[in-house]
This record gives sequence, structure tokens and C-alpha cells, in this order.
Amino acid sequence: MRMVFGLVLLLGLGLAGFAVYMAQGYISAHQAQLEAERAARAQIVPTVDVYITNRQIRYGEPITREDVKLVRWPENAIPQGSFQTEDSLFPDNGRELRVALRAMEKDEALMAIKVSEPGADAGITSRLTQGMRAFAIQVDVTSGVSGFLRPGDRVDVYWTGRLRNVNGDMIDVTKLIEEGLHLVAIDQSADQDLAAVTIARTVTVEVSPQQVAALAQAQATGRLSLSLVGNEDFTVSGPVEVDQNTLLGITVEEVVEAEAERVCSIRTRRGAEVVEIPIPCTN
Repeated sequence: MRMVFGLVLLLGLGLAGFAVYMAQGYISAHQAQLEAERAARAQIVPTVDVYITNRQIRYGEPITREDVKLVRWPENAIPQGSFQTEDSLFPDNGRELRVALRAMEKDEALMAIKVSEPGADAGITSRLTQGMRAFAIQVDVTSGVSGFLRPGDRVDVYWTGRLRNVNGDMIDVTKLIEEGLHLVAIDQSADQDLAAVTIARTVTVEVSPQQVAALAQAQATGRLSLSLVGNEDFTVSGPVEVDQNTLLGITVEEVVEAEAERVCSIRTRRGAEVVEIPIPCTN
């Protein structure tokens, strides 16, 4: 009897221990699941609606409702100038459509910089900021950076002509006259996604009315050359001027005329003749 009682007791203790073990495992698994859920909630990022493209859109194509769709976008990473409502992208119920100012790939966010104003075309007038003007500069393979220019690039403008130096001589001079001008068109194209390298005959820059007058005068009196500026280069070059003497390292000395030597004399009459006799000059 005692042996049976002992076996029952041992069996009960074993079952109790097994139950405690199972309970601890269940509690640990439940707690791990709660921790994982809390971590997942912490990683959830607030999102907002943003319009993206449904298809590949090329330069100059109109943008319709069928070309775009709304997607959820992380709120802390919204592209600047993106469209979040239908009224902002298609004002006035879409009576006047926007057109693409640059090529856009499928699923790319629509931004104001990539599209025109409603009803405007993709010409250079849509690229000019308020108060600015478009001015065309004649270029060739040497003055136009060998066809590497694209709309949207920035260039420095150099003038080469003839000027009179301090001695009154005419010399050839090259001078930086404008810095960091934005190109809005190459020949008759304002497409920023030009793939082929072409030798431009004219480039159109965005300038103020005062700069228009300066460039027109410079183009009429000399030759203009362009220098391409890097995308991330916003340094100011300052005054730059090189003439032939500076290029060759020739130093020009200013000619100073020597003062003529004073000659003093006295006049003496000898009969009917007047004789002039030199004498030392005195103060």
C-alpha cells in the first residue's frame, strides 16, 4: 500500500512539474510574441497619398487621369513639390492638362518641377521664372563645349574682343562677363533628356533684362564662349580677364615722357642784329 502511495505521489509530482514547464513555455512564447508585435508597431511609418505615374511618360506628352494613380508614401519622405490631391494635379476639373517637362519612368512620383502649369506647353516659356527673359547665344563646336550642353545645365559666359590698353594700343582680351547662367533650350529643343550628342548652333539662357542688354552688346562687339559648370559647383569665380600680354607673360611698362630740358638765354643787340646768348637757368 505504501508503495502504491509513493508511486502515486511521484507521478503527481511529475505531472505537476510538467504542467509548470508547459505553462512557463506558453508564457515565454506569448511574451515573445507581444514583444515582436510592439517592435513591429514601432517600425510602422505614417503614410500619405501621393500621385505617381502609371506608365512611362515622355517629354511634351499631356498627363491625363489614366496616366497617374494614388499610392501611400512615407510621410517623412515626400518628394518636394509632389501632388497629393486631385485638385492640385488637375485643377478646374482637368479642363486644361499639364504636360511633361522631362521624361518620367513608370511608378515615378509626379512633382511640380517635372510638369508644366495647366494648359501650358513644354516650350521655354514654361521654364522661365517670373521677371526673367530668354536670350539666344550663337555657338559652334568650340564655343559650345563640343555638344555636351543640355537644357538645365549652367554655364559661364566669356567675351573675347579688342580693347585699348593704358598705352593706347589695341589688344585682344578675353573676360568673364556672366556666371552660372541656366540653359533653357538647345537650338529649338527644351527637352532635358536629349540622348544624342548634337553640335548646337544656338543656346538659350535665362537672364534678367539687364543681362540681356549686356549679352547683346557683348555679342555685337566680340565673340562669346561658354564654359560648362558642374552640377554641385556654386562657387563664385570673381573677376577674370586675360589679354595677350598676360597669356605670354609679357610685362608692359607705361611710357612716361621726360620733361624737356629748360634753356635760358639773354638777347643782346649788336647794331641791327639781335644775338641770343645761352646762360644758366636760375629759379
